[in-house]
Amino acid sequence: MGKDVIIACDFASAEETFRFLDRFTGKKPFVKIGMELFYAEGPSIVREIKARGHKIFLDLKLHDIPNTVKKSMAVLSRLDVDMTNLHAAGTKAMMEAAIEGLTRPDGTRPLLIAVTQLTSTSEERMREDLLIDAPIADVVSHYAQNAKAAGLDGVVCSPLEAEKVHTDCGKNFVTVTPGIRFADGDVGDQVRITTPARAKEIGSDYIVVGRPVTAAEDPVAAYERCVREFVD
Repeated sequence: MGKDVIIACDFASAEETFRFLDRFTGKKPFVKIGMELFYAEGPSIVREIKARGHKIFLDLKLHDIPNTVKKSMAVLSRLDVDMTNLHAAGTKAMMEAAIEGLTRPDGTRPLLIAVTQLTSTSEERMREDLLIDAPIADVVSHYAQNAKAAGLDGVVCSPLEAEKVHTDCGKNFVTVTPGIRFADGDVGDQVRITTPARAKEIGSDYIVVGRPVTAAEDPVAAYERCVREFVD
């Protein structure tokens, strides 16, 4: 599996998004469409970005009863995205229903990955707010093993946990890791973070990079720096 850098296009409008993407005149980067942009523009933004030649990670983090998630995934599968996700906390039954809904009549489907714990969640917050007393690494590993058992392709986890996920679930089980910051950059609201180079050493398959690229003075140069540090 080839490694790749996914740019988080966390913009509030199509206009802002395309103004950003127009700066990439060469390679078409893999992009993440999250809640903010999808809720602002709807499915049309997915179709437009796909028509421009970008791979798309549709990051909506579904979490509901199994039947609702199954029906929702059936709708999302028609958007021809390359990857989408849900919350592993929704249980194996929900994840199994999601796979069923996402799979098209011809047997194809996007990659489906499960969010383990958000990179803004510290062990202290998990314990105090969620009443989960196990160490965060154990929780992430358990959620990842549930996702694999349900038939999913991988998980979203902190890059700090990618190595353990691969140990527990196999090297072909995909790890998509946000919480990426340059060594000389601002950490923002993330608490479980690392650099692109360190994520490569640990074994992340994909890194998701937002503000270090989208808020950079030269986003193309920042993206190319990520590729150099993580892929090349």
